[in-house]
Amino acid sequence: MTAIEVTRDAPEPVTRTTKAAVSATAVPRAKNRRKIRPGKVVISLLGIAAALVWVFPVYWMIISAFTPNARLQSTNPSFFPTSATWSGFTNVISGSGFVGALRMSLAITVLTVLVVIIWATLAALAISRFKFKGRKSFLLAVLFIQMLPAEGLFLAQYQMLSKAQLVNTIWGVSIIYIAAIIPFTVWMLRGFVAGVPAELEEAAMVDGLTRSKAFFKITFPLLAPGLIASGVYAFLQAWNEFTVALIALPARDAQTLPIWLRSFLADSANKGIDWSQVMAASTLIAIPVIIFFLIVQGRMTSGLVSGAVKG
Repeated sequence: MTAIEVTRDAPEPVTRTTKAAVSATAVPRAKNRRKIRPGKVVISLLGIAAALVWVFPVYWMIISAFTPNARLQSTNPSFFPTSATWSGFTNVISGSGFVGALRMSLAITVLTVLVVIIWATLAALAISRFKFKGRKSFLLAVLFIQMLPAEGLFLAQYQMLSKAQLVNTIWGVSIIYIAAIIPFTVWMLRGFVAGVPAELEEAAMVDGLTRSKAFFKITFPLLAPGLIASGVYAFLQAWNEFTVALIALPARDAQTLPIWLRSFLADSANKGIDWSQVMAASTLIAIPVIIFFLIVQGRMTSGLVSGAVKG
């Protein structure tokens, strides 16, 4: 009986000690949680202020698209939507040039993104997986091409397109875009390919797969974040490009959306600038970019973070 009583009474001091220790450590933890550091508050306020500064132009563009032009030109601007109307959007869509410019931009962008992703993936694979003569020279050439100013190539590019009869064509502009975007995309994808162990492909080849099948079944799915990040870069470059399209697409019926948007300013000498239509057109141009980002934003975030630490 004594042994049993001792055994039953033994855990009591341990339990009390444990509760005392927990209660003693809980007090400073609670104090630390309630303690507010002034430095973090200042950084948070600066971040909020920077976000508001960045968001305000987008907000102003959207509310101006729904505001009549007479209200926009008044001396007392309103920062909140008043007298909202869809007339700016309807006039832009029903006006001349928007549908044709949209088709032109979509065709050029899709063609550019597809070709850039395919070629850059193959080039990054060759650089990362194979050792060949002139490999370092090729890497230096890719980096050197990326440093060349685009403005210095306009004359040569236009002469090249003119001799090949590719002025005012989708293929002509796409070729220039592809040549300009591929160097940086190769450098980006090179880090992702190098981050995938070559032993995975070798193990698949031991199991009977060819080198090409091992790449497409093993390595290619692991490159999805890098492909998404590279596709976003190529998409933005092709969709928003202005200067090359201005030179390579001089015809009015072969304009991309950024060049078409410039027509509102070109006609301002005769009838003035309708800022409501300008903002509505800018909003319409931004919608495909927003949709594209919503589709790929999950993969894009992981791709950008992985590309910063790989290779």
